[in-house]
Parts: sequence; C-alpha cells; structure tokens
Amino acid sequence: MKTSNIFESERGPHLGLSDIHVNSFLTHLRTQGYAERTLRKKRSVAASFARWTVEKHLTIHDLNESHLAAFVDRLPQRRKARAKFETAAVRLFLKYLRAEAGVPIPPLLINASDADDLKRLYIDHLRKERGLTKNSILVYSPLISHFLKDRVAKTGCVSPQTLDALTIQNFLLDRIRNRSSEYSRLLATVLRSFLRFLYLRKETAIDLSNSVPTVRRWHQAEVHAFLTAEEVEHVLSASDLSTPRGRRDHAILLLLARLGLRAGEVVALELGDILWRTGEIVVRGKGRVHDRLPMLSDIGEALVLYLSQDRGTTVSRQVFLRMYAPRVGLAGPEAVGHIVRHAFARAGLRTPSRGAAHLFRHSLATSMIRHGASITEISEILRHRSQSSTLIYAKVDFETLRGVARCWPGKGEVQ
Repeated sequence: MKTSNIFESERGPHLGLSDIHVNSFLTHLRTQGYAERTLRKKRSVAASFARWTVEKHLTIHDLNESHLAAFVDRLPQRRKARAKFETAAVRLFLKYLRAEAGVPIPPLLINASDADDLKRLYIDHLRKERGLTKNSILVYSPLISHFLKDRVAKTGCVSPQTLDALTIQNFLLDRIRNRSSEYSRLLATVLRSFLRFLYLRKETAIDLSNSVPTVRRWHQAEVHAFLTAEEVEHVLSASDLSTPRGRRDHAILLLLARLGLRAGEVVALELGDILWRTGEIVVRGKGRVHDRLPMLSDIGEALVLYLSQDRGTTVSRQVFLRMYAPRVGLAGPEAVGHIVRHAFARAGLRTPSRGAAHLFRHSLATSMIRHGASITEISEILRHRSQSSTLIYAKVDFETLRGVARCWPGKGEVQ
C-alpha cells in the first residue's frame, strides 16, 4: 500500500503530510547511506514541513515547488545556510514522495520555483518521445539547466511566453564566448530541441527553434590534443591507492586510458556488464549499441580492489558510486571529467579546459597509430560507427606524413 493511501485512509483526504511520510522518507535515506547525524537534521526539516502543510490545509496531491519556496520563506530572518539546507531537504522529500510514494506531479505552473518541473518534463520528452539514450540525456540535462537558471536570474521566472529570438540569441552568444566550437554547436542543438519541445506543448505561440543560429564547424579542421604515453602513466601512477576515493578514481582512469571509454560509458557501466568468467566488459555505447571489450589485467585488478573494499552495499547497479550519501551512481559525464581534472592536478600536469576525460581516448588512438595500428583497427577499438570519425588521428602520425608530403618549392632549392 502506498504512503499516500495510508495517509488518506487514516487522516482524511484534506490534511497534509504526517509522521508516516516522514518516517518512510528517513528509512529510504538510511538505505542510501546517509549518516545518522544528517538524518536527524533532515527529519527536523521534513517534520516541520509536514506540520506546515497541515496548517495550510494542503493535501499531499497539491504539493509542488512553489510550496517549497513558501515554506522556506516563512522565516525570512534565518541565515542563508539554513535556508539552503531546508530547501535541499524539502526538495529531496518531494522527490521521494513523487518517485516512491506515488504522489502525482501537479500541473505545470511556469514560475521561478518550477524550473525543475519544466526540466523534468523536457527530459521525459527526450526519453519517451525522442528516444534519446541515457548518455545523451546526461549531456543535454546540464545545458538546459544553465538556460533555465539564466532565465530565473534575469526575469524571476522561466515563462516560455516571454521568450523571443533576441533573448535566445543573446544567451547563446554570451555562453559560447571563449568556448570551443564543439561546445557552441552542442549548446545550439540543445536549445533548438528545447524550443521545439515548448512549441509542441503549446507553451510558445511560434516555433523559436529556428531563431537559434547555426554554429559553423569545419570537419576535421584541427588536430586533437593528446597525452604522451609517459604522461598517461604519470597520471595513473599519481592515484592514491590508500584511500577509497583513490581506488575508485584509479579504476575509472584505467578504463579511460586503456580502453578509450567515453565519460558517459563509464557512468553507465553496471555490475552485470563486468563478465568475470570471460574476462570482458560490456560497454553501453552510442546509439544503444552494446560492445564487448577485453578486461585487461590491470583494469580487472583495480575493479576487484574497488568493488571488494570500497563500493559497499547499495540498491544502485552502477559500478561507480558517489563517495558520500546518497550512495548512488555518478550523476553524469561531468562527474568523470571532475575526477580526471583532479588526477591531472595531482600529477602536476596542466588541466585541460574541456574534454578532460576524452583526452585519454585521443591519447590511446594517437599511441596506437604511432605504433603502426591501422585506421580500421583504431576504429574498432574506439567503436566508431564510421571510419571517417577515425581519420582525424592520421594527422598525428607526423613521421608517416613526412614521407608522403610533397616538397614545398622554395627559392633556389626545395625547402
């Protein structure tokens, strides 16, 4: 029986939350590894919120983000840190009620406090209507969050009716200043997708996706940055294997460096994807394609060390978990990038401004081609669907290129 049904049958349909919901919420948090001290603090906030809903005559089915804001604002003289903690605790409570206790999501109200609701509807659209993979959604999600937060900061709301072509173009131009062409192209793609979603929901009178400028991208115009073999080993050896975080991060770095996995593929890796008997790893790649790669000995040793000593017991099936509660899987590719940047800092190497995790993938391909691997072999290892994606690495084989390059005519003699 769901919590909401118990509440309605025992207390009546017109009252708010009760201790039943609070205790169920705390039990859920305890299974996710929260410390008892943290649970006591969250219980205090959740219980206060429950009493507040009764005072305001709110039913459990009425609750939305606007009520969260009203609850936090009830005592305006509190310190910002306390208000921030209450906001996070109540938001987690509402998320639990919706996901675990069967509380329906109320109709969308477009205002500042409902930015998360709008984002969630968009993510559902990507998953159910567009059929995007989990990895793609993890890439889209933070970008659209930045857009919604920008609207709230500037206007106090995210009302789609206030959007126009100039607003969208100004946001894009501000965000892509001093950023790579790849980031600019991706942000433009996400904005078009989001604006089409708003139009389909009839939140905007016209389809504003056509107002997003096209970002020019020259195919294979540049040589990818890469690490030398010595630099890769230096980064790997800098891991602190005496700590749980160090052992987890070392296993992640090995997957990136030895197998060329993408950051999203590391995040998506589940326990069932590690085939111990056959010595293989199932990689959930782009386009919902699953590939099998060999589990090299050092990768296997690092995984055994992390899984046996540090991962612990959790309901999550993802291999790599957060270090702190809730003990769930890494949030997305940006979490892996954060781990890689810290690894670079420990090794004393310059931290890349973007694509930190992908740098290992480029380095693996560069090392392979310099050791005589063919484009076909590299394409198979990197799991490219088209060899044209692999041809960029031919540019880094400088010695071979010198042998086929035509002489440049100079005055008096060939230079």
